[in-house]
Amino acid sequence: MNVAVVVATYNERENLEELVRAILQNPGYRVIVVDDNSPDGTGQIADTLAEEFGARMIVIHRTGARGLGRSLTAGMQRALNEGADLIFEMDADFSHDPKYLPTMAEAIKNADLVIGSRYLHGVSVVNWPLRRIVLSAFANRYIRIVTGLDTHDCTTGYRCWRRESLSKIPLDSVISDGYAFLVETLYLAKRLGCRIREVPIIFVERRQGVSKVSPRVLIESIVVPWRLRLKA
Repeated sequence: MNVAVVVATYNERENLEELVRAILQNPGYRVIVVDDNSPDGTGQIADTLAEEFGARMIVIHRTGARGLGRSLTAGMQRALNEGADLIFEMDADFSHDPKYLPTMAEAIKNADLVIGSRYLHGVSVVNWPLRRIVLSAFANRYIRIVTGLDTHDCTTGYRCWRRESLSKIPLDSVISDGYAFLVETLYLAKRLGCRIREVPIIFVERRQGVSKVSPRVLIESIVVPWRLRLKA
């Protein structure tokens, strides 16, 4: 199985090397790091790791406007072009534990898209303040009501796609730029008839570095579900 793990980075120098080594412990896995011109040197660290791991690691250096959606789109398209059978997307800060990669790859045998879910069995989040848990739970309920999605965790960025299902998503036409990209691609997958399965994960707040969630990202996350519903 040819597996590509897409990791979007911005100022993740403290986490990247350990994460890449953990991912590449899995035979047949490759890493595609998409760095958004990080000022802390994350891109240079990625280049050094790519020299060590050779064909098992690809680094894309993005310039221009930053955004999670843009970075994930670049990485996913590269994974498809490289012939990957399974394409993962995950965060670079260890909030998505690499230990779940094999579990999610196994689960996709009976699905088109597998979601690493924080809310499948209650709340599986570590080191979040109560207000953030409430905000996240409200956001997911809000998205489900507006869009009609029935996924417990619509905003998770830990996902595994079959090549065939990801190829159906018109990535170049996605209207979202930030974290709302995750909601939009899930919505499109559902509308295209993809079989979506959730597997439980324990989400742990980032070990090091600073969260990238900004007021602009939050506003986009409120607006995009309505844009999707009205566009349908």
